[in-house]
Amino acid sequence: MTRWGEFEAAEPELAGRIKSILLARKHHTLATLRKDGSPRVSGIEVAFDDGDLVLGMMPASLKLADVRRDARVAVHALSDDPSEEQPGAWKGDVKLAGLLVEQAPSPAAEVDGARFCLDIAEVVLTHLDDMAQQLEIESWHPGRGHVITRRT
Repeated sequence: MTRWGEFEAAEPELAGRIKSILLARKHHTLATLRKDGSPRVSGIEVAFDDGDLVLGMMPASLKLADVRRDARVAVHALSDDPSEEQPGAWKGDVKLAGLLVEQAPSPAAEVDGARFCLDIAEVVLTHLDDMAQQLEIESWHPGRGHVITRRT
């Protein structure tokens, strides 16, 4: 299992930028697979706990049924749009993919539901370069490392 802490240790600068985008907003988008294999998009909140990227789900939610059936997911987090005067100030969009691993409920939990940590298969940060001339796609995969692709 590749935990957030392992990614953060391997690529601290990239992980810091991604974490700041994930923490800047409360709500993100989670993609799961329905029973028939079609995609389901739902809102999700994320947290960081002891080296893990953690997601929680309400007890009877459809996304919970989806991930208990097929743990493959993707999380998408948006950053704020930059001003038109400074398009290069856009921090970018974050995409994470992997498997959700259900955690034992905490005895101190105040809300019923399920708690998962993400076993990371891919991390992607898409943003503009400093001159706002090129799209930069930074990706990280376990065993492959950090790759930057530029597109004009």
